[in-house]
Amino acid sequence: MSAVCGEGRIPAMEPGDKSPARAASGGGEGSLDRLLPAVNTTLSPRKRTTSQCKSEPPLLRTSKRTIYTAGRPPWYNEHGAQSKEAFVIGLCGGSASGKTTVARKIIEALDVPWVVLLSMDSFYKVLSKEEQELAASNDYNFDHPDAFDFVLLSHTLRKLKQGKSVKIPVYDFTTHGRQKEWKIVYGASVIIFEGIMSFGDKELLKLLDMKIFVDTDSDIRLVRRLRRDIMERGRDIEGVIKQYNKFVKPAFEQYIEPTMRLADIVVPRGGGNMVAIDLIVQHVHSQLEERELSVRAALASAHQAQPLPQTLSVLENTPQVRGMHTIIRNKDTNRDEFIFYSKRLMRLLIERALSFLPSQVRVVQTPQGQDYEGRTFHGKRITGVSILRAGETMEPALRAVCKDVRIGKILIQTNQDTGEPELHYLRLPKDISEDHVILMDCTVSTGAAAMMAVRVLLDHDVQEDKILLVSLLMAEMGVHSVAYAFPQVKIITTAVDKKVNDLFHIIPGIGKQLDSDLTIRGSNKIFFIQLCEKIKRSLQFLNQFL
Repeated sequence: MSAVCGEGRIPAMEPGDKSPARAASGGGEGSLDRLLPAVNTTLSPRKRTTSQCKSEPPLLRTSKRTIYTAGRPPWYNEHGAQSKEAFVIGLCGGSASGKTTVARKIIEALDVPWVVLLSMDSFYKVLSKEEQELAASNDYNFDHPDAFDFVLLSHTLRKLKQGKSVKIPVYDFTTHGRQKEWKIVYGASVIIFEGIMSFGDKELLKLLDMKIFVDTDSDIRLVRRLRRDIMERGRDIEGVIKQYNKFVKPAFEQYIEPTMRLADIVVPRGGGNMVAIDLIVQHVHSQLEERELSVRAALASAHQAQPLPQTLSVLENTPQVRGMHTIIRNKDTNRDEFIFYSKRLMRLLIERALSFLPSQVRVVQTPQGQDYEGRTFHGKRITGVSILRAGETMEPALRAVCKDVRIGKILIQTNQDTGEPELHYLRLPKDISEDHVILMDCTVSTGAAAMMAVRVLLDHDVQEDKILLVSLLMAEMGVHSVAYAFPQVKIITTAVDKKVNDLFHIIPGIGKQLDSDLTIRGSNKIFFIQLCEKIKRSLQFLNQFL
């Protein structure tokens, strides 16, 4: 937890207090130029974004993916239901008051992953042709409450607070319309919502856990706006001043400044006020600590001596299946035989899972001119999702029997300190909510990782009864955990073992080949991504001298 700057501690106001606390400014007065950031003519235009992280976040980036090295802990209980909502910080203030800077400083000081910065700029309404003409001549009021789509904004923030996946519109300030592609945001533990009208709607206020008003002198805000609009947006000084006097200044006095009384904390001087930012960070840390959960321990003590659920389907224990289990469970089986017979079992398992997909009658004509009454899949699409690391080994079996199947991936690792599963990375196909999903993992012991993966799918609006969990081997504890939390999920496996030891390994379990090979494979995947990122940075550095 960050320490408060200064000689003494200033008590933070609780969100429920009626009067706002004005945090200490932390510095003496100076000239206007000293209070403003230095002009940099090489600055690129400010990007309007919907989701941002701290400047040096605990993650690995490549051109196509982001993997958080600090994972997201469970946000649900052993019943599979969300038990903690994201903590939402509302940042309000006049135009160019420094809201985004304050938000970034809070993110940096928080030093936690899975933080989303949601900008109100993304929720401007789409302008009509007449309104676009007014905007082109600086005669449209973007600082009026009617300029924002509060219905969509409240709906989006509510879903994000509930842990759901949301689509954020990308507003084009050139055409004054929304781009075709929307951004997908998911998995926020903390949401920082900033905008000039953040406190301007009753429904929005109900969603905010902490309300902060950034109070900056009007002269400073005007100079900042002049610099931004002239240097970054290519506007002329007369148009900027006209818009400021006609719309920005009156809107601040009428709609924005009065909402200061709703704030829990008022921050003078914006991002330079580290005393206020430290107070905010302390409060957020305390709230996050109160919301920590222990899911795996709860799973280990639940559902004992219960009969196996009806949603479970175990592959028929034929001599062939029994023989293949004998080989892959034998500690002396060599690697080649282990892989060969594991793949055979996986193929049978996937074929069995497909039999539970909905189908309908279809009549076709044979080459002999006769009708044949058969069956065909009754649904939009089939999508496979593998739980990394081990679930990837089941993908070839799925691809072998499902032509052109789409594949998604979810990386879940166990935190060695807490023993809890943590979400590090996910890549799901677009519009997965309409699909039947085959969720693949090689082994399921306590069911903690499988539950997290199912919860992720539900958060992306996949219907529970359209999820099939497929695993080579499961423990009874894992079966009960998933079935109890998600009673409509179909569970398919080749065998169910009775026990789980203190290390959460299945007993009697499967050959060490599976755990060791797949653990190495998953570790190599992360190492490879990290190595690629280092090579990419090195090439970028070398290009400066070529």
